[in-house]
Amino acid sequence: MAVHTTYDRPVAPARAPRAPATARRRRRRPTAWIFAGPAAVLFVLFFAYPLGASFLQSFTTEDAGATRWAGLDQYRRMIEDPAFLESLFNTGVILVVQVPVMIGLALVLAVLLNQSWLRFRGTWRAVYFLPAVTTLVAYAVVFQVLLKTDGGLANQILGAAGIGQVDWLNSPTWARVSLIASLTWRWTGYNAVILLAGLQSIGKEQYEAAAIDGATTFSTYARVILPQLRPVVLFCVITSTIGTLQLFDENYVLTRGGPDDATLTPVVYLYKVGFQQLDFGYAAAIAWVVVALIAAISALQYVAFGRERRR
Repeated sequence: MAVHTTYDRPVAPARAPRAPATARRRRRRPTAWIFAGPAAVLFVLFFAYPLGASFLQSFTTEDAGATRWAGLDQYRRMIEDPAFLESLFNTGVILVVQVPVMIGLALVLAVLLNQSWLRFRGTWRAVYFLPAVTTLVAYAVVFQVLLKTDGGLANQILGAAGIGQVDWLNSPTWARVSLIASLTWRWTGYNAVILLAGLQSIGKEQYEAAAIDGATTFSTYARVILPQLRPVVLFCVITSTIGTLQLFDENYVLTRGGPDDATLTPVVYLYKVGFQQLDFGYAAAIAWVVVALIAAISALQYVAFGRERRR
């Protein structure tokens, strides 16, 4: 009988040692940069560099055709600039009046669009969302035609009802009303669709449980549905606030910021300072103040929401 030893077993060929993980990662990096490189270059050229350059420019001024360092002079100038302060006041009025009205209407509209008895719900949703995809300048021009003092559709309807004409775009008060109305028309449907998505994420069993407990429709929405919808409402409020602070197209096309600066906003004022007066240092400072306001107000809204939620 043959005896086999361990020396008779076939020996597997030796494998080459695997490269360390760090070496493998180094080999992958060129491939990753090949794909990420173009996007990174575009990000630096068209976002990071202009952002940094505008921040530095906000600390400079033009003196006899030469750029010189001005420190915080441009920011101090804003405190004493009545036009800039007026633009902040106008934005605050629009923010306090238009955003709550729009969110309230959007919430009511979302509840209606969520009802099972409503026929052609898809069509209605598309109709109410359609203003949001309309070109900003186009719809502002339409409102400009509708609100003309002589021959505008709004004044024709008022005249048919026996009411005198309203100088919609040439009166400071009515110009603000016209701007708020145009913004509400355009963005209510957009926010309603977002709120509708939030409503549809709430299960039907919660409505049924509330009905079994004897809750009315109003108390069901007030005590059961709205608390769960609060994150969606917060999103709509923050995005609407940001849009209001960046307001430009509507009031520039409708009134050019007038009359008497009644619809002037910081971004319209920035445009006038930068591209009409060619004071780019001051315009850059205004832009960064707008950015700071957006960040501060959004943070306050988020903190207030979180505090309310913890209660």
